Amino acid sequence: MYLDLLAALESSWLGHAGRHSAWLYTVANLLHVLGAAFVVGGIAVFDLKVLAEHGKHAREVGRYAIPLAAAGLALQIPTGALLLAVEARALGVNPAFYVKVAFIALGLVNVVLFHIRFGAALRDGALPAEARVYAIISLLAWIVALLAGRMIAYL
Repeated sequence: MYLDLLAALESSWLGHAGRHSAWLYTVANLLHVLGAAFVVGGIAVFDLKVLAEHGKHAREVGRYAIPLAAAGLALQIPTGALLLAVEARALGVNPAFYVKVAFIALGLVNVVLFHIRFGAALRDGALPAEARVYAIISLLAWIVALLAGRMIAYL
């Protein structure tokens, strides 16, 4: 069923458009990389603030870093869909693609759990020591997702 979905995506209008328009593919690729910079950069700045000084002033950093990361994710979803659609049957079974998707899922679950568990503490301005574990997991998850995304081209 998964392979059928990949084949359908590849033969869709999106896959066709991406394969037959050098500009569309090029712009999507550029925006996908820019989105990755926003996601990883925004999240890394926030996570490093959580790790430093027990999260003191993390809320203030998060006011800018989290929307930047969200904007990056908003860029990456449609551009990633286009990039995947161009060669979905090949890319969708690439081991690096599986790693990328798994670590994106880990990063997203981690951020939700962080805000559920520490949202009130973040608003109060003092995070408990356990918040650092979430920040480390987040940094690792997003860096591995970024690395895996780059490795797709080489596997």
